[in-house]
Amino acid sequence: MIKRTSVTRLIKLANQFRSVAVVGARQCGKTTLCKTAFPNKPYISLENPDTLAFATADPRGFLGQFQNGAILDEIQRAPHLFSYLQQVLDETKKKGLFILTGSNNFLLQENITQTLAGRIAYLQLLPLSLQEINESKKLKDDYAWHILNGGYPEVIAKKINPVDWYEAYINTYIQRDVRQLKNISNLVQFTKLLKLCAGRTGQILNLTSISNDCGIDQKTVASWLSVLQSSYIVYLLKPYAGNFNKRIIKAPKLYFYDTGVACSLLGIGNVKEIKTHSAKGALFENLVVSELLKERFNAGAADNLFYWRDKTGHEVDIVLDKAGKLIAMELKSGETITQDF
Repeated sequence: MIKRTSVTRLIKLANQFRSVAVVGARQCGKTTLCKTAFPNKPYISLENPDTLAFATADPRGFLGQFQNGAILDEIQRAPHLFSYLQQVLDETKKKGLFILTGSNNFLLQENITQTLAGRIAYLQLLPLSLQEINESKKLKDDYAWHILNGGYPEVIAKKINPVDWYEAYINTYIQRDVRQLKNISNLVQFTKLLKLCAGRTGQILNLTSISNDCGIDQKTVASWLSVLQSSYIVYLLKPYAGNFNKRIIKAPKLYFYDTGVACSLLGIGNVKEIKTHSAKGALFENLVVSELLKERFNAGAADNLFYWRDKTGHEVDIVLDKAGKLIAMELKSGETITQDF
């Protein structure tokens, strides 16, 4: 098992709050993290039909089983439980009583905002970082290998063929979960949208262009993208709008939380293909952006990443805002420093 950096942060939050919500993409390691941090807490998955039926029919009886708390996995499947959890948490002084996990931040946050605000802390978990992979002695001296394999624990720990795994992941989780959430009936268009996004990795988001290429209206594109964001599939890098006099671009740039997903959608089948692919530079950018996010989230810090570009084309790939101190980063996949750089 690969040790997660955020386990320390999770335990610290549980010692301060009565409940903690761990959110992140499916299969990124939320369950393993919670079981590692709290080995003595009972683990309950609300994906189990019988468990969900019990929680739905008798929520008081369901929660009453866990006087010393529990890990409630995929809690967004039982939204009615949040009102009952509110009462339980209000009547206790115990810290870290319930640990909640969810793979859809939109549904989870919506329910928490309505009922558990002020009673619960958040931890965002992304797939494995290069630091975590390095500490587990599985780091390769090849950035293209890590772009193709991504950071999902099953791929890294079990050495599963990433091409096969990500194809199954997209079919099983992304298409099913997102389609259910938005009641998307046209699978062909939705799949096309995903592939169009992968082809635009590292580019400024242009809803009109995607709408025209996909054959759906802009509102639908925006709606589907918002669900992909809340499901931790697509990440939109915000433009920095500080005290600059020049006119700046205000649209975000499009990335994926995991490069393995992007490679699968692009049809990349091996490491050699990455090194000659037209998207090599964009995928390398994506790798760095996702690593910077993981560093922040694992430490319990908020997203502080931006990019900057003016109307004349001057651009900074990454602007880190550290309490007002700006750090500019230029990302290049080339291994030789040239005059252009």
